[in-house]
Amino acid sequence: MFDANENDPISPAMRALLEVFSTELSEVKFPDVDAEVLDEAAARVKAQAEAVAKAQAALEAARQALAEGQEALLQKGQRALSYARVFAEEDAALSTKLEAISLPKAARKLVRPDGTVAAEAPAQNDESAPKRRGRPPKSRPSAPLFADGSAPEAVVAAEASEAPMAARPAAA
Repeated sequence: MFDANENDPISPAMRALLEVFSTELSEVKFPDVDAEVLDEAAARVKAQAEAVAKAQAALEAARQALAEGQEALLQKGQRALSYARVFAEEDAALSTKLEAISLPKAARKLVRPDGTVAAEAPAQNDESAPKRRGRPPKSRPSAPLFADGSAPEAVVAAEASEAPMAARPAAA
């Protein structure tokens, strides 16, 4: 479970020190610190890292189970709300109470090519949608580009017919 290469709980500097104490200083004993004491402490750190990795895996499994339970409750709640609304059609007070309840839409399940099932985020309505960030889009002019109603082709043709007239000398 614990990958010594990728998630080593012992820093490279501490590894280098442990290496020095296991080779060149293996026979040297300082007060309460020697190669054996350092090796025992390193073994405890590795065991504690292993316990953390197992706890994280258990936490992830518990979170997944919680999400699945919440999804199942939501689906049952939506069904119950639908039945209750039909039942309360004749009771205005109960119908008003039920109409005030707005449950989120259930997440759609996606089946991946490898066969695993992934839950997709539920479709968001206006109330649950996150607030848009950033600058609002520029407003577009409401008037059409050719306000006089002429088509772009007509404008180009009119400009072409005016060009030769501008090149002629004016009659005086």
